[in-house]
Amino acid sequence: MIKFLPHNEIEALAAHMLDLASRKGAWGADLLYSEGGGSGLTLKDGETEECVSGSSAGIGIRTIMSDGRQGIAYGSRLDRDSVDSLVEWSLHNALASEPEEGITLYDGPLVRCEELEAEDRRIREITAADRMKYCLEMTREAQSLDSRVVSVRSASWRDGWGASFFATTKGLSGWEEGSSANCGVMVLAQSGEFTEMGGYGMEALRLDELDILKSARTAVEQTVASLGGTQLDTGSYTIMIEPETAAALVDVIGGLFCASDVHRGRSMMKGRLGELVASPCLNLTDNGRIPWKPGSSSWDSEGVPTGRTELIKNGEANAFLYNLQYAIKDGVRSTGNCSRGMSSLPDVGTTNLILEAGTESPEALRSRIVSGMYVTEFMGLHTIDPISGDFSIGAKGHRIEKGEITTPVSGVTMASNLLEFMKNISAAASDLKYSGSVAAPTLVVDNVVIAGK
Repeated sequence: MIKFLPHNEIEALAAHMLDLASRKGAWGADLLYSEGGGSGLTLKDGETEECVSGSSAGIGIRTIMSDGRQGIAYGSRLDRDSVDSLVEWSLHNALASEPEEGITLYDGPLVRCEELEAEDRRIREITAADRMKYCLEMTREAQSLDSRVVSVRSASWRDGWGASFFATTKGLSGWEEGSSANCGVMVLAQSGEFTEMGGYGMEALRLDELDILKSARTAVEQTVASLGGTQLDTGSYTIMIEPETAAALVDVIGGLFCASDVHRGRSMMKGRLGELVASPCLNLTDNGRIPWKPGSSSWDSEGVPTGRTELIKNGEANAFLYNLQYAIKDGVRSTGNCSRGMSSLPDVGTTNLILEAGTESPEALRSRIVSGMYVTEFMGLHTIDPISGDFSIGAKGHRIEKGEITTPVSGVTMASNLLEFMKNISAAASDLKYSGSVAAPTLVVDNVVIAGK
């Protein structure tokens, strides 16, 4: 583990770098310092497979010229000579770049929201013995639940913490701190000629939100239930998508509303604000101010306060997400969605994406499906074309017959267009669940063509 500098020394170093950038000719500058540490353990069938622990710290500075040229440089050495060199390299990179419209700094103020503090001190106190205990408990639970589990391929635990400092030549400066932990189990199940590998994991910012035994039980239940999957007959079906699988799809949809990708011609939402792009039952928001969620923070990577933006409202494309640069280009205000690391220039990203839940239970919605498929996994969501919306993805799950979930399904493909798919969503259930920074309920989608046998 490295020894971190006291925060007051980091603040003094940052002030020196920003002052040096101004004296060297920069119109403005901002910087991001980040430090953190983490540890992890993975067992395979109860034996240690991986045990890791580490920490890191680094700083990145962006300099801006008066004509909109910008450059960035970053490093992990924090002595005075090294950070002076970073300033010089950042200026060199800025002078070598092309001018861009809308490059500016936020005028402030930098406002801390105490409700969004997301550090659980108990996570820092976790010991190596604790990690071993957690992983052994998950292993034993998975081994005891079903005789068809022939191997617990991994029982893993990870925990970590981090702190970041942001400052600009406009006088903004502030710290944010956070922590997180995750656990997961992967098992190999076998029954006769059928073999299935599957797993389940949980991630949270608070220690008491993790349930290691639930992770093991869910991994076993889902994997065993998938044994012996067969194809559906090729045809058109009504499908139900369970919440965590729906969240993976929502994550793809949310990215289409980033103004940077819209301007670059990489989003099918370009020119569609005000259009019906989904079923009227769909409402999608981006919200960076939900306490104890991974995408939340008091400010974004430019110091702009985070907020709540309605992306889809009653099925209509309602708004895009902005950082300062693209907000200026479109003549609007930043939505507080700047995304940036120490080594990258500002871009636009999502915070917490929430697809609004409906009022009916999943069971009530399922009872009306005569013949369909309950989808528990999509394969290949990253291959969806963000410009045309066309996709062909694999899927796994179970048959729905007369309102009941029955035999497992695997080896099928769904091909469609994302706009058409979203418009065919006929209902959202009441069971909203978070998967990382994305929340979604069970979704019902009509007229989905499934290619099987």
